[in-house]
Amino acid sequence: MFNFLDPQFLISTFGLLGVIGIIFAESGLFFGFFLPGDSLLFTAGLLASQGYLDPILLFGGVIIAAVLGDNVGYAFGKKIGPAIFTKDDSFFFNKKYITLANNFYEKHGNKTIVLARFLPIVRTFAPIMAGVGMMNYKQFVTYNCLGGILWATLFVGGGFILGTIVPGIERYLLLIIAIIVFSSFLPGLWHLLKR
Repeated sequence: MFNFLDPQFLISTFGLLGVIGIIFAESGLFFGFFLPGDSLLFTAGLLASQGYLDPILLFGGVIIAAVLGDNVGYAFGKKIGPAIFTKDDSFFFNKKYITLANNFYEKHGNKTIVLARFLPIVRTFAPIMAGVGMMNYKQFVTYNCLGGILWATLFVGGGFILGTIVPGIERYLLLIIAIIVFSSFLPGLWHLLKR
């Protein structure tokens, strides 16, 4: 029933283009927040080490998809966000949120764009909010590229290296994916508990 969230199923069904498409959707499309990112990349890296995917195309494609996806999210936020907030104040929409988003991205935008890449759900909405907050586009692109490269290196590279040096690693894939999913939610959980 939930095969569409299983990284192995997604990779075996949709291949390299499917992985790239999912990363693009998760990074930049509003509805992509539920898609598996970290676990998909790790699994793809591991399978690339076994010869199922081309590692160079995978690594390059993931970076391009992540960066382009974030750019789509930024453009969406920049175009649609302010238009939504020009409406009369309501329970969900208030003009002060534009100012708050703008101030936040002026102060913390660079590190937010990089760090958000490593947090599920947040990575989908951070570029949209950067657009809403009118973050400087040149800064956004610079840190977006940095975040995309670091993310691909950590997860695709990590999966590839483990798959190369640990024989039979695929037997432990479900456990590794569970650890990745759990640890990717830890920073948000820690922050929530601290508050």
